Amino acid sequence: MTETVTVRRVEIFTGAGQRPSWSEEAKRQIVAESYSGLETACAVARRYGLSPTQLFTWRRTFRTPAAQSAEPMFAPVVVEPVKPEPSPPRRKTRRPRRGGIELEIDGVVVRVGSDASAKTVVAVIGALKAQR
Repeated sequence: MTETVTVRRVEIFTGAGQRPSWSEEAKRQIVAESYSGLETACAVARRYGLSPTQLFTWRRTFRTPAAQSAEPMFAPVVVEPVKPEPSPPRRKTRRPRRGGIELEIDGVVVRVGSDASAKTVVAVIGALKAQR
């Protein structure tokens, strides 16, 4: 008697099973993409069919001083115009209450209510003048 078995998953491997051979220029380009910050290094590795370990090995290889070329190279630079920062919102100045006093000395605003004693007003004015 023959028994029937249901297959849930089938993987088909094509080719000779050899690893792809990457040129040094292609490796450098892939490593540069992994440092771009647009996607994770693991996502870059997946896109190229690499294991993350292989990509990190390439990154380490190209960081070593022996891997540096003798020729000077230019790094890509992006220049963006500087946007002026918006000025902070101006505070609305309040109008003094009826019978009150508003003093402004060197940018310092002091409001004295109508119920303040003359002694307090003189002391406030003296303190403001002393700060000048």
